[in-house]
Amino acid sequence: MRIAKLPLRVTVIGASLLGACLMAMPAMAFDGTKATTAMAAAAPPLTAMEAFRSGAQWLKAGEKAKAIHSLEYAAEKGHPLAQWKLARMYAEGDGVTQDDFRAFEYFRGIADSHAEDNPDTPQSRFVANAFVALGHYYLDGIPKTAIKRDPDRAREMFAYAASYFRDSEAQYYLARLYLDGVGAPHDPRQAARWFGLSAQKGQCQSQAMLGAMLFAGDHVPRQAARGLMWLTLAKDSAKDGVGTDQAWINRLYDSAFQQATEDERALALVYLKRWLETRRE
Repeated sequence: MRIAKLPLRVTVIGASLLGACLMAMPAMAFDGTKATTAMAAAAPPLTAMEAFRSGAQWLKAGEKAKAIHSLEYAAEKGHPLAQWKLARMYAEGDGVTQDDFRAFEYFRGIADSHAEDNPDTPQSRFVANAFVALGHYYLDGIPKTAIKRDPDRAREMFAYAASYFRDSEAQYYLARLYLDGVGAPHDPRQAARWFGLSAQKGQCQSQAMLGAMLFAGDHVPRQAARGLMWLTLAKDSAKDGVGTDQAWINRLYDSAFQQATEDERALALVYLKRWLETRRE
């Protein structure tokens, strides 16, 4: 599925308009500040990559105000990583006033311009993350803006990143929509399929959900030992993650472990050993 076929498709600024905008922008100095006219005449303007690297260096140095100037310059020139970084900063209020709508606009720009990027390049994970972020915004809406709650649109965003970019986070959230029947038909088997694809990539939430479904035989054939294996992997992966994820994953693991027979626990260890050996190859 291509983004051009999605209802979300946003009209991209024409090349002539974009060129005019860039010509009207003030030149940037390497310190992330606006250069004077004399400085601009004395030195060639920064490329998008140079501006992005400058912004990254200022971020590393803790100079976020200077970093933002450079990142904005790079973003206006179409640098996707600069756009993504600014989107994350506005979404989290990191060095800027928190602004979900501005974050949404940056994420949407990435999705529009890079939906058909090669999914096997390193940059593709940032594009996939932009689709996932858009999915969350459509799932909840953005108060006091034109972005209203639209679960169907959220599913389209998650589904595109899950299928075209094979992104594990998108696969997890798409599975949740099918499991909960939100923006998609209630289809636990389809949910289990997406949880499985994501779990194979090491996504701990998917590992936990798949493990719980297999252990209980919830809409899938019961495989208690294999379910316990996935729950064990999820528990180990989540211990260094977000506390709330760790808490519910631990509860699922503890419940399954207490209910499992000795034979199921032993077989789960065999499956776990095989899985870990496969990952090392």
